[in-house]
Amino acid sequence: MDYETRTIDSDDQRALPGARASSSRRRIVIVVVLIVVALGIAWFAFGTGKKEAGAPVAKAGGNEQAPSVTVMIPARQTVDRVISATGSLAARREMPVGVAGEGGMITRVLVEPGQWVAAGQVLATVDRSVQTQTAASLGAQVSVAQADADIAQSELDRANQLVGRGFISKADLQRKAATRDSAVARVKVAKASLAEARARNGRLDIRAPAAGLVLTRQAEPGQIVSSGSGTLFRLAMGGQMELRAQLAEADLVGLPVGARAKVTPVGQSQSFDGQVWQVSPVIDPTTRQGIARIALAYNPALRPGGFAAATIVGGATVSPLLPDSAIQSDDKGSFVYVVGPDNRVIRRGVTLGEVSDAGVAIAQGLDGTERVVMSAGGFLAPGQRVKPVLKTQG
Repeated sequence: MDYETRTIDSDDQRALPGARASSSRRRIVIVVVLIVVALGIAWFAFGTGKKEAGAPVAKAGGNEQAPSVTVMIPARQTVDRVISATGSLAARREMPVGVAGEGGMITRVLVEPGQWVAAGQVLATVDRSVQTQTAASLGAQVSVAQADADIAQSELDRANQLVGRGFISKADLQRKAATRDSAVARVKVAKASLAEARARNGRLDIRAPAAGLVLTRQAEPGQIVSSGSGTLFRLAMGGQMELRAQLAEADLVGLPVGARAKVTPVGQSQSFDGQVWQVSPVIDPTTRQGIARIALAYNPALRPGGFAAATIVGGATVSPLLPDSAIQSDDKGSFVYVVGPDNRVIRRGVTLGEVSDAGVAIAQGLDGTERVVMSAGGFLAPGQRVKPVLKTQG
């Protein structure tokens, strides 16, 4: 039994090296397969991805991938120069009315603010009881002087009849003529004094110097007034109003008299037509502003002292006009994109002019014959090829 056991053990020991060699070969095969699989995965992951990423770049150079952009040829158009301003409403010709005569106690006030009055219309009356008696006394003096003149004339006439008969000397005749002339002169003096008194009495009434609209009233019955009482009424001559618009010094340059304007009072949606009738000849050295006076027809909505805004058409210029979407800007300033003859984008620096609802005027940088990109300029780059689509104006 011991001999057999030893024999079997010897056979197992001889078979063991072959089994170990077979196991090593299997492990090597497995490792090689895993490496091949890994390489295949890496090729698909990186090789294919690079091709896909590079494909659009290769195609971008072709004309078939150039983006389409809308362009316009602005040409040169007449653009109104519009100036915005604010200011206060006022009477165009304000007339302060006070006491022209001696004054006294006001007995009646005949008008209220907002009423229309005619030239010479009585606005208020002043007590004239004393002045009336004075005028009556002067009238009586005229009568007395006239009677004395009549008597002197009668005596002179009789003396002329008697001088031819020798009953009176020529010296007496001359004295009677001088007496008559003196009496006539006293009549004239008395009449002049009466006329002066009546004129003074007429000036006691406070009258409108011209037709217009009553703006304010500072007089009441029972009030004692005199020439030093100041303004009792304020009138707007003819009811004409104006806006005294404050304008910057640069805006006043070239602003013509007669320029059209639209005035909108604060808190209202209604606008009123007017025109500039006077441009300030001086500039305030503190604010660097001047005043443009805009004439307005009467309207109850235009109240003196109120605040209003105005847009003034101060002339016109001829320049290209672009929509706001075509204007780009950066730290170098404003610019537009122009499509050149080879359909490539060109950056063009511009200087902006007037801005209105119609668009933006280009003061410098364009002559109006260029093809200007209307929008999407932020997605373009200088030198990029595009497909321009021309938009006709109208």
